[in-house]
Amino acid sequence: MPKIEHLRPSELHHNPAYSHVVVASGGRTIYIAGQVSTDEEGRVVGEGDLAAQTTQVMHNIGAALAAAGATYANIVKITTFVVGYKPELRPIIGKARGVFFEGMTPPASTLVGVTALAAPEWLIEIEAVAVVD
Repeated sequence: MPKIEHLRPSELHHNPAYSHVVVASGGRTIYIAGQVSTDEEGRVVGEGDLAAQTTQVMHNIGAALAAAGATYANIVKITTFVVGYKPELRPIIGKARGVFFEGMTPPASTLVGVTALAAPEWLIEIEAVAVVD
């Protein structure tokens, strides 16, 4: 059974949307490539809608986790890339993403604003690292 600890150093501001430090030991590490807002046929879901795209991306991450025998609770780190990022987009992303971590301590997280992703209709891409038995 992997041990996952979410540390909260007193010197760092506590933000309930993510953990500053996650320590994982005793398990198998899963690396999930950046997921984008496409369905199983490769069609874009939620074109022009950041919230809808974030939700689809998280569903895709869930499918990747399940294939590896993991759940959202096993995620220790995510990195989010957002096209044309502005601070007013953060609540949109946080609300859509937060549903998938409801009732659990969120993973360590990095958000990066980018000029573009691999396809012009993609607004967001999220990669994840998880630890399981």
